[in-house]
Amino acid sequence: MKIDWGRKLSSRKFWAASTGYVTAILTAFNVADSTVTRVVALLAGVGALCVYILAEAAADAASENKEESEK
Repeated sequence: MKIDWGRKLSSRKFWAASTGYVTAILTAFNVADSTVTRVVALLAGVGALCVYILAEAAADAASENKEESEK
């Protein structure tokens, strides 16, 4: 079974689950709250960026396919 990484990385559920998991691990190891906050912010930012990039790529591909079919 092949994993569709583009679809996974563009999933908000994936990023929410990943952030929750990392937060739980950091908390379990008694990492300082300020560090946990920074890591969560970083993950949220990376997640948002990945979702945006992949959504724009899909929109561009759909637009290109539409233009080609109109020719």
